[in-house]
Amino acid sequence: MDAAFAQTLWITFKLAVSTTLILIIIGLPFSYWLTYSRFKLKPLVEAMVSMPMVLPPSVIGYYMLVIYSPRNFFGAWLGRVFDVRLAFTFEGILIASVIFSLPFMVQPLHNGLRTLPDSLREASYTLGKSKTATFFKVLIPNIKPSIITAVALTFAHSIGEFGIVLMVGGNMPGETRVASIAIYDEVQSLNFATAKTLQRHSFIHDGEKPFKCPLCTFTSNRKDSLKRHCMNIKR
Repeated sequence: MDAAFAQTLWITFKLAVSTTLILIIIGLPFSYWLTYSRFKLKPLVEAMVSMPMVLPPSVIGYYMLVIYSPRNFFGAWLGRVFDVRLAFTFEGILIASVIFSLPFMVQPLHNGLRTLPDSLREASYTLGKSKTATFFKVLIPNIKPSIITAVALTFAHSIGEFGIVLMVGGNMPGETRVASIAIYDEVQSLNFATAKTLQRHSFIHDGEKPFKCPLCTFTSNRKDSLKRHCMNIKR
C-alpha cells in the first residue's frame, strides 16, 4: 500500500467518523425536539431535513460551493473575519457531508422516539426527574437499536459520498480526495485492479437495490447473474 493510497483511505475514514460524531451530537437533541415539540411549522422542518435524500448531490454541492465562494457574502465574511476558506478544503467537505447525511441520522432517531410510550416520560417526571435527566437516562437507553441504525447508516453513507464531495472539494490528493473519487479515477484510467482494492478497503456500499426477476422471487446484486437466471427459466 503506497502513501497516496493510504492517505486517500485515511481522509475517507476521517470524513466518515467526523460526520457521524457531529451528527450524533446534533441529531439526538434535534430528534427529541422534532418528536415532542408542538411547533406549528414542524412539518416544514421535517420536509427540509428530508430534502438531501431527494435532491441530486451535485445540486446540493453546487449551491454549497456558491455559498463558500469569496464572491458570496458568507464566504467573503468568513475570509475577512476569520481568514477561513471552505471551498476545496477538508472542512468544506465535512460541512457538506454533515448536511447531506443529516436525514440518515435524524430519521431513525425520530422514528425510535416516536415509538416510545408517553408513560415513560410521564413516570420519569412524576419521580421528579428533569427533562435532561429523562432524556439521557430514560429515552436514550430505550432507543439503542435506533441509535445503532442511525450511526451505521450515516457512517456508510458518508464513506460512499461522491457527487457532493467532488463538487465542494474537488479532487485534491491529500486534502479532499476520498475513496469514491479515487475509485472513479482508477476506473476511468482502466486500472480496475487498483479500483477493486480501493473498494475492498473502504467498504463502500453504493446503496443500490438488488435486481429482481420479473418471473419469480429470485434477486441478485449482479445484473448479469439475474440475466442468466431468467434465461435458464425460459429454457
